[in-house]
Amino acid sequence: MERLYTLKEAKKLLGVTTKTIQRWDKEGKIRVVRTVGGRRRIPEGEIKRILGLKEERVVVGYARVSSTAQKDDLERQKQLLHSYAKDKGYGEIQILSDVGSGLNEKRKGFLKLLEMVAERKVSKVIVAYRDRLTRFGFETLRKLFQAFGTEIEVINSEEKTPQGELVEDLITIVSHFAWKLYGMRSHKYKEVVEGVKKLVSV
Repeated sequence: MERLYTLKEAKKLLGVTTKTIQRWDKEGKIRVVRTVGGRRRIPEGEIKRILGLKEERVVVGYARVSSTAQKDDLERQKQLLHSYAKDKGYGEIQILSDVGSGLNEKRKGFLKLLEMVAERKVSKVIVAYRDRLTRFGFETLRKLFQAFGTEIEVINSEEKTPQGELVEDLITIVSHFAWKLYGMRSHKYKEVVEGVKKLVSV
């Protein structure tokens, strides 16, 4: 996580008085974090900004598929992300990827991405489709990233019908919980998922 400086530390680094920092805080000229006890803490990024030190940020591409059987699609996503970044003039980008459900909050690549965004190391996150990043709460995640100065760019942004989205969401939820109950390779898991697909396709 980003380092937080006390007022005493911050004023030494910035060469100002405590009252100046307090005034900047009231005037909205500096971003200040409050502790549980109400004390001011200054994020490292704000120190660098005021000192005129440029923060080096990277562009990150994120790719995800639901199962190992889709690894070819995972590679296609990665190639698409690299190609898109090159066309946009972003240069070489870092790619993070996962094999797992979009409902799984413990995906290693996803958690790494959240950590990098929170540390203000990322300028943009590129995804092939919005549901590759998360199945639910995409707009909430977008606003959270914006708070850390990070944009999300979706390459393929075609709108799905409300019915189509609901069907996909239902299948995703059932698949996720059936996997937890029975395991992805079990006959029961496949039976439940196929049953739901047939039901919603009628």
